[in-house]
Amino acid sequence: MGIEGPFWRAIAVYRVASLVYAVVLMAQQRGYEQPVAGWSVIGVMALWTACSTYAYSVPALRRRPLLVLDLLVTMACLLATPYVQGSLQGGAGTMPVPATWVAGPVLAAAVHSGRRAGAAAAAVVAAGDLWLVRAPDEPVVINGVVLLFLAGVVVGHVAQLARQAEERMQEAVEMEAAQRERDRLARDIHDSVLQVLALVQRRGRQIGGEAAELGRLAGEQEAALRELVAARPAPRGTIDLRSLLLRHGSPEVTVSTPATPLLLPADMAREIAAAVKAALDNVRAHCGPQARAWVLAESGEGTVTVSVRDDGPGIPDGRLAEARANGRLGVAESIRGRVTELGGEVSIVSVPGQGTEVEITLPT
Repeated sequence: MGIEGPFWRAIAVYRVASLVYAVVLMAQQRGYEQPVAGWSVIGVMALWTACSTYAYSVPALRRRPLLVLDLLVTMACLLATPYVQGSLQGGAGTMPVPATWVAGPVLAAAVHSGRRAGAAAAAVVAAGDLWLVRAPDEPVVINGVVLLFLAGVVVGHVAQLARQAEERMQEAVEMEAAQRERDRLARDIHDSVLQVLALVQRRGRQIGGEAAELGRLAGEQEAALRELVAARPAPRGTIDLRSLLLRHGSPEVTVSTPATPLLLPADMAREIAAAVKAALDNVRAHCGPQARAWVLAESGEGTVTVSVRDDGPGIPDGRLAEARANGRLGVAESIRGRVTELGGEVSIVSVPGQGTEVEITLPT
């Protein structure tokens, strides 16, 4: 039953206690002119108390139709009061037949759907209570109505807080389990894969030629793999943008990120990382495999900014427009297109002989 289990058990206890209270009032003949009708209503209340207690204990039955039926049965018992009290209705000290039992569906709606549902159920029960005919010379007492609304709102709010706490606890447990698995994999990978990649990188540089390029790729994968096994898992539905950007780190690419996580929606983080990769691919394609590049990520007030800067020859004036006209849409689609769809902006500053800087800014 999860975190809601204690709430449903408490409601069941409340229903039984309220039923006992209604039985005591009926036994004392507290303003009931038709006791036979009154005991019939008490019988319906007892039967529904047993049925609803079982129904609410089964999660599959705990749905809106059950809440509506609960409210209808309670209203029927409440509105039977004028027939039970007869001419004694509205007398001093008289109470509706269900008495405090009418709060049951209010509490159930609050626990199931939150404070708004609890307040709505309280409004229905309160309307029925106020509809009952009162003595002409007695003022309308709204104490019970106020208590119903307070119960619905407060219990609903507490139930929502409890569900949120349970979700966060489950999330923390999953993150801890994921981190333990990462630590185990990191130990195994460090003893095998990472050492091999480091060896390939060193030997490739020593040999030179095509082996140097192989060594460079091995170095990139080593850096990405180290970051992958070292990164802590982010909450469900979000990704730490730093972990995606640091995968691009290599001897030729320096990645600088904040010390604190840059948590973004998963889709947004992946699109930003893809745009950064496209910018780095352009650096390698147009500046050569040995060109240096720097990736800087930072967060501001409601924004995330990622810049990619290189030390290449720069982009000649009109080159981007010419490439777009010729159907080469690397910058237009891989970078600008992705960022624009996310509601962000891209600025490209290039000075011939001094390199190029691509700056991506997105709202968070």
